[in-house]
Amino acid sequence: MENAVLIEHVIFLIVSVLFLGMIFGKAANWLKLPDVALFLAAGMIVGQGLHLIHEPSSTFTNQFILTVGSALILFDGGRNIRLSGLRQVWVTLTLLSVPGVLITCAVVAFAAHYLLGIPFMYAVLLGAIISSTDPATLIPVFKQVKIRSKVRETVESESAFNDATGSILTFSVLGAITGGQAISLSSSVLEFLQTALGGIAVGIGVGFGLAFITAHLRLGWLRDYTTIALVVTALGAYWLGDALHVSGFMATFTAGLIWGNSDLFKLHMDDKLQEMGHFTENMTVLMRMLIFILLGSQVNFGMIFEHLWPSLGVIAVFMLIARPLTVLASALPDRKAKWERNEIVFMFWVRETGVIPAALSGMVAGMGIAHADIISSVTFLAVLLTILLQASTTAYAARKLGLEEK
Repeated sequence: MENAVLIEHVIFLIVSVLFLGMIFGKAANWLKLPDVALFLAAGMIVGQGLHLIHEPSSTFTNQFILTVGSALILFDGGRNIRLSGLRQVWVTLTLLSVPGVLITCAVVAFAAHYLLGIPFMYAVLLGAIISSTDPATLIPVFKQVKIRSKVRETVESESAFNDATGSILTFSVLGAITGGQAISLSSSVLEFLQTALGGIAVGIGVGFGLAFITAHLRLGWLRDYTTIALVVTALGAYWLGDALHVSGFMATFTAGLIWGNSDLFKLHMDDKLQEMGHFTENMTVLMRMLIFILLGSQVNFGMIFEHLWPSLGVIAVFMLIARPLTVLASALPDRKAKWERNEIVFMFWVRETGVIPAALSGMVAGMGIAHADIISSVTFLAVLLTILLQASTTAYAARKLGLEEK
């Protein structure tokens, strides 16, 4: 009987979210706004406003949708990036993905400590949670806004690679808070290398293996099932990475890179590109609806209003000071990339926060960590404001800075 009730609840939830998603997606097209901003608003209306949807962040259904949706969106983001473009910006990308996260965390931690009045280690924890950018938001925005490929590929790749850094940093700080462990620089660096490089290795293995048996001219016996093999690759890479305790998100992104650049390995999928394009476009739209409408329905307005003004101060520092410092520290040393001023200014502004920080803050809240309520409310505000302010103005910023491509 319990299973029947759960099945009924999940079916109602999915149908309701997707129906709302279609309506608000059409509204987003009409208003010329990124659909994720409207999906968040839809979730807030039907969740906290009308109380029609109630799915706490800790439930299996919510965690499953977050994980699967993020993995599929991340895989598609990797599939749309050309490796030839990354060769030009690899120095910037490396600096954004590792030292850049540490810079953002440090600036946010000082702001949170002084403005919110929480102990410094908990302020560092907040900084670590919101320091990574979000592929589930950025990749869909860049599908709607066509900008210079060098900038797009840098920012999208950063959002994939810095998840590992943000997660490792969060767990290191949590270990110091809950277990009294000292934060060791050497062990943290080693853990990052294991997690990141392990994820890349898993992604290469799974991505190349399934691309080979799908696309090889003579041995490609899964060619008739290319789109299904694509889903198996994306989720299989994430599952194996997670099972081996390396970065599942990095694994699925790397597998996407392999599929998107399969011609470099003489595995040609030209006849399947249109089919895969239609499939992944519909799949990622569906996942965006599920992720961001549910995220909007879970906002705790009471807690947000209780700490509203100091939280807004922290987020202002986060958006207007931490991000520019991070970009400058990462782009200026990279002479090979030949960054132009308008490209750097654009990267200042494009810095959405989303699924991974939301999941990390939910985990911290579930552990009963002190000040978790403040950390959760600031994290949600960061997600909300970066999506509503930055994602919604990405097209305008690209036009004004001369980066939009027709």
